Amino acid sequence: MSQPATKKIEVLTSQVRIAAVNSQDYICLTDIARYKGKATTDDLIRNWLRNRNTVEFLGLWEQINNPAFNPVEFDGIKMQAGLNSFTLTPKQWIERTDAIGIQSKTGRYGGTDAHADIAFEFAAWISVEFKLYLIKEFQRLKDSEQLTLGWDIRHNLAKINYRIHTDAIETHLIPPELGNAQTSLIDASEADVLNMAPFGQTAAQWRRQNPSEKGNIRDQATGAQLVCLSNLENLNALFISQALSQSERLSRLNQIAIGQMKMLTSDERTQRITEVRNRT
Repeated sequence: MSQPATKKIEVLTSQVRIAAVNSQDYICLTDIARYKGKATTDDLIRNWLRNRNTVEFLGLWEQINNPAFNPVEFDGIKMQAGLNSFTLTPKQWIERTDAIGIQSKTGRYGGTDAHADIAFEFAAWISVEFKLYLIKEFQRLKDSEQLTLGWDIRHNLAKINYRIHTDAIETHLIPPELGNAQTSLIDASEADVLNMAPFGQTAAQWRRQNPSEKGNIRDQATGAQLVCLSNLENLNALFISQALSQSERLSRLNQIAIGQMKMLTSDERTQRITEVRNRT
């Protein structure tokens, strides 16, 4: 069975793993416990589970989020919680109540994970300072993921728009019965129309000026240029359907690109897209 993809954040002096489980974030309690005692992580988690307040919190969380939670077993556990003789392990809690908020794993990737709601409670029990820094770093990770998601959406949008653009070329510019070589020549010419409008040069010209760069002219584009290019692809497809000449289309697209680039480069959101691309 494959392990869920994990990410790591640095909290004070500890690395904390975060796994996606059914689209929910589960934080490793074992990693959090290491901040308090590297050799006693299991004991710390069990001691936390012995606490009556902990049991009541876990039970309430499960009742809100888990339709299959076993309330009868929970009531029995809650009655014993806090007694000197009371003990509870993560595995026992899961098996007796059908809980989903905590997961216990063995083997190489073993440890105890918990939903972020629960993990923050455990972190507070370990150290209030650690909890605050954990929340801060966790939020930093989620903000970064949102920025990356925004870049992915725009990147995929550019791909879709390019498909619309090439379809328009095939419909309005390519005569019937042309071979693949002739078609590719027309496609390359139209690609350079789009490159010239926002970049001021063709792909070949850029390659000659940047022989050591990886990828192509569009791979090195800024966030503002990519957003502009996405818009120009749709407009060029429209201009092609209107039977405008290539020179006229290039002139119009260039003027549109100048206006859009002035606006986009002053918008800090497009600058942040570029920053995320540079980090990934």
